[in-house]
Amino acid sequence: MTYEEPPSPPPRRRTGRVPEDVLVHLRRARDHVDRHFHEPLDLETLAGVAGLSKFHFLRLFSRTYGRTPGVYLSERRVERAQDLLRGANLTVTEVCHAVGFSSLGSFSSRFRDITGESPSQFQRRYAALGAPRIPGCYVFMRGLAERRRPSGTGGNTATGEKPGAPGPG
Repeated sequence: MTYEEPPSPPPRRRTGRVPEDVLVHLRRARDHVDRHFHEPLDLETLAGVAGLSKFHFLRLFSRTYGRTPGVYLSERRVERAQDLLRGANLTVTEVCHAVGFSSLGSFSSRFRDITGESPSQFQRRYAALGAPRIPGCYVFMRGLAERRRPSGTGGNTATGEKPGAPGPG
């Protein structure tokens, strides 16, 4: 008779609810994503907003919301892109940058993954309905699309002047 090792139990996955006091922190980070989706956000920043280590934050966020913070962020960006493609007279590239993607390829790929069609197809489908579209200049002027300013600039983005600078002649 030979001795056999008993099978080891499967690794334990923690399931269950996240404590209420931690949920407050996770909601704060999720709300931050909702408000600042157009800005560059990373795991370190979001974990800082939540007041947790980035690995603990990643685990708890995924367990609570069923998706990683990165997936949640890209879904928010695509949702906003859908609104702009439906109702604004902007190019796909302008929409891509307005919602926070830095690459048109990654934007188009993620958009297709989520909606099942390319941004161009999506935009054409809604353009065919003949609904009035908001001119792109109004979209940016009224803040309906977030435009990132280059660092070191401030004030009047239309003319590139600093606030309080004397005007032309």
